[in-house]
Amino acid sequence: MKKRPRIFYGWVVLAIAFITIVLGYSIRNTFSVFYPTIVEQFGWGRGNTALMFSISIIVYGFVAPVAGGLVDRFGPRLVLPVGACLMGGGIALCSLADAQWEFYLLYGVMGAVGLSLIGVTPLTAIVSSWFVEKRGLVFGILGAGFGASLVTASIAQFLISSFGWQTAYVIIGLFSIGVIVPICILFVRSSPGGKQVLYNRQIQTSPESLTLNELQGTTSSEAKWAGTTWTLSRALKTYHFWLLFGISFCTLGLAQQIAIAHEVYFFKDVGFEPMEAATIYSVFGVAFVVGTLCSSLSDRLGREMVFIPSCLLSAGAASLLFVIQDTSQPWMAFLFAVCFGLSLGAVGPVFFATMADLFGGKYFGSILGTTTLGFSLGGSISPWLAGFLHDKTGSYSVAFLIVIGSMVASAMLMWLLAPRKLRLVPGRAPRQPS
Repeated sequence: MKKRPRIFYGWVVLAIAFITIVLGYSIRNTFSVFYPTIVEQFGWGRGNTALMFSISIIVYGFVAPVAGGLVDRFGPRLVLPVGACLMGGGIALCSLADAQWEFYLLYGVMGAVGLSLIGVTPLTAIVSSWFVEKRGLVFGILGAGFGASLVTASIAQFLISSFGWQTAYVIIGLFSIGVIVPICILFVRSSPGGKQVLYNRQIQTSPESLTLNELQGTTSSEAKWAGTTWTLSRALKTYHFWLLFGISFCTLGLAQQIAIAHEVYFFKDVGFEPMEAATIYSVFGVAFVVGTLCSSLSDRLGREMVFIPSCLLSAGAASLLFVIQDTSQPWMAFLFAVCFGLSLGAVGPVFFATMADLFGGKYFGSILGTTTLGFSLGGSISPWLAGFLHDKTGSYSVAFLIVIGSMVASAMLMWLLAPRKLRLVPGRAPRQPS
């Protein structure tokens, strides 16, 4: 009799994915801290400087569909280390840059290609092959890694204050390579293969076998959707895919990237010291982590029942930024950081869980990577646009309106999508036919 493994190996893969996300996205998400320093160092405009972040987003998005296919073909133990070296190397070389085009090339292109190869798209595809049930929890943990990368803003500010921004870039880049490369080579596996796979105390020979169990007690439309083998070409022919594409554009692209790129600068503008502004940003990151873990409620309540209220709370929290004019009421800045972080943190994992529910399977990596283009299109515009609008108007007011409008639009798109009508959340009790 074959002995059952004491520890389900999927948790090991998830842990490595978490660490990779924390270190990888720390490099991109600490841009908000480096941004004011680089502007002050070279005297460039905010719009032109933020363009390096925008280029990073668009390159990241266009590489994302390829990244999933490379992992499928060559395996994660080759692709992830190569990505880490490109990303960390590009950031470390930024220490030598003294012209805008050099930042655009090293940070915007080289670093972004590397991050895409170790980013959410390939890691989500890898992890989703290990877990079918409790996807809200699993993607919440992955999202917590993204949130934890925001918390590193204070560390980045400390390195900048202590050693200068050039040395800080070298430390961050080389450290990420030194950690990500060995753990991915040693521990990451792309799929369960011959290993036993544990889902809610049941041993399954294949993750897809749960799909058949879900068909009992569902409507004919749900059964048809669940029984479809989703390829990218099939997904592109559904309006549901394009609704998710729109959510990716609005939430992950416009709203989230404006906040990440310009939040620290905004709080410095109203009078907070650099470390205070970085601390507020880190509080936002901590709340973001908590919000990602709260996204597991969507496993019980349904995806849209968590996603829609989270979007509306984000919009309400962003409205507080119109009231913050100085440092006389610092509690308001922290109230924004907590509320915006909690709600925005929940949105991403529920989005990815919804994607996996509706289009999961053999070709999920390419489908998810294509929706990432929506994120990259929004993200390529928003950091530059927010900086450009500030240069022209002297205020972030229009940028904040874009954030609010994007979150409200995402709530409406999820309401139109209504994923509960298409696919039962894996693990939830099926509806009994009337």
